[in-house]
Amino acid sequence: MEGRDAAVDGGRDHDGNGGVSGAVEVGRKISPTAVFRRRDFVLMWIAQLVSTAGSSLTDLAAGIYVYEKTGSAFLVGVTLMATAVPSLVVGLIAGVFVDRYDRRSVMLASNLAQAVIVAVIPFLIGVDVALLFVAILVNAGVKQFFDPAYESLIPEIASDEELTAANAFLSIASFGSTAIGFAGAGLLASAFDINWAFWIDSLTFLVSAACIWALKVRSRIEVQEDTSVGVVIDNLRTGIRTIFDTPMLRSLFLIGAPTFFAFGLWNVLLLPMSITVLRASEFEYGLQEGLTSVGFVAGSLFMARFSDRLPTGLWVFVGLMGMGVAGIFYGLSPAIWIAILWVIVSGFFNSPSSVARQTLLQRNTPRELRGRVFSALFVMRDVIFLLGMAGAGLADILPVRGLLIVASVILVATALAALVAPGIGRPAAEWRRGLAALRAAPAVVEAAVRPATLADFDRLVGRLATFSRLNDTQRAAFMRDALVRDVPEGARVVTHGDQAAAAYFILEGEAAAGIPDPEGGYRGLSTMAAGDFFGEIAALTGSPRTADVVVTQPSRLLEVPAAALRGVMDVPEVNSLLLSTLTERLLRTNRPDLPRFATMDRSALRELKTRAPTVEALPKAYEQG
Repeated sequence: MEGRDAAVDGGRDHDGNGGVSGAVEVGRKISPTAVFRRRDFVLMWIAQLVSTAGSSLTDLAAGIYVYEKTGSAFLVGVTLMATAVPSLVVGLIAGVFVDRYDRRSVMLASNLAQAVIVAVIPFLIGVDVALLFVAILVNAGVKQFFDPAYESLIPEIASDEELTAANAFLSIASFGSTAIGFAGAGLLASAFDINWAFWIDSLTFLVSAACIWALKVRSRIEVQEDTSVGVVIDNLRTGIRTIFDTPMLRSLFLIGAPTFFAFGLWNVLLLPMSITVLRASEFEYGLQEGLTSVGFVAGSLFMARFSDRLPTGLWVFVGLMGMGVAGIFYGLSPAIWIAILWVIVSGFFNSPSSVARQTLLQRNTPRELRGRVFSALFVMRDVIFLLGMAGAGLADILPVRGLLIVASVILVATALAALVAPGIGRPAAEWRRGLAALRAAPAVVEAAVRPATLADFDRLVGRLATFSRLNDTQRAAFMRDALVRDVPEGARVVTHGDQAAAAYFILEGEAAAGIPDPEGGYRGLSTMAAGDFFGEIAALTGSPRTADVVVTQPSRLLEVPAAALRGVMDVPEVNSLLLSTLTERLLRTNRPDLPRFATMDRSALRELKTRAPTVEALPKAYEQG
């Protein structure tokens, strides 16, 4: 992107909603390591580093202990799978509680509980090895509460400009500490009592808990109802519905499924490919695993430095395509040393995909729904990953090389799907075309205008099915003062900074939105097609326009006055759609504190998020469930 705004020490004010303080300086590029100036981020990074190293220590030590005592490879597999089972059982419910209680407290309680559980493992296995499986299950169950709370806090401690770099450095801490933990477990198993692995892990949880306790970020979510079974179920439904009603989240969910299936295949097939097919030694196989981490760390450092060169969604495409192509060449490798080179390349491209995917999730999930959305995606990840691991069993009857190439082709196909997936990444040429249109657009051009009809509303529903939830009375009120504008290609529809009170829905055509920078260029924010909408920020908050919008081909727009738009905010599905998009766009403007600068009363925005729908406002389809 060109002319990107940069925050010297953040871009958000520290307010009651958990923002981050700091001044914004326009025209300077932010340092990749600027996020380490934030005390809370350093604490989170240390917590991630030590606790992940400790957990890896326990995971491998438990497998070693079980194999030494039983000699059963099957039970070793059961030990490793036991860490994933709680995700299927309590993962979704854990997300609900993360959204209802102070997230910092949830993380602190989880760390302390895990410290106790791991510390007693040496005593439990002295009684019966079966108790080890129980302890692992309980420990993994507690972790289901920690993970979504942790991911939910990252956007609270890093500004939008720093978010990708923050995720990159946290990935380095996680990936690197996993390698450290595995190496430490091997050392302890060979030279010391294996119990030390569990006690050291317990200590790392205490260190992590101390870091979490020292956090100053506000992490409490305001809830309206007391916790009950009914409320928990309703909250769970809301979280899942948000994923499928939000184009970006839905795309990430659907793109993630084949990605994690391919990862599951890869993780199992690497060993037989190396040892059996390529005749590698155990040393060479271990070197291959270690250098994968080197590639990932290099990719993460690359993302921290260069992530702003492309829209975040395009990095998902770049990462998946890079891994897929490298995987194909790995599967075709004639020797282990050539294969190792391709594994390093694959590890490098793993980071852009992983970091970009996480950043998109954090930016596009409403703060009060992050726990539920992240938990649902974690459950999907674990289930699909296990299915991929199970699919690797086909290696007993099919060539290992062929299966690895199939897994890699899946990644290539997924990358191509990500390139055009709604919200993630339309082609780069379209993005550049939008920027060119923004630069060349003249002043506002008169367009053919006529009153909107119910036929136009039906056309809107065909593009945005969410509006089918309006009943007849709501539809009539929504369309009463609406207009339809036929806008010629290249015409500017709205101008950054203008005061206005209407939103626009694209019935036909395409548009591009961007913010002008001080040098006379544009920072491209997004391209939009039929079914997208813009202007909702100004319409709902009364603030100035946050971007210029230009149509990039002849377009038909439905113009809806602010009062009419506010009138349908009582419909839960419409409320969720508009607010999730509004939140995403405020983040992408690098000005989440816009309401304050626009002299808007913060309570107005909070009211939009908390308005309870009245019975009269609900269409019958909603009342019936």
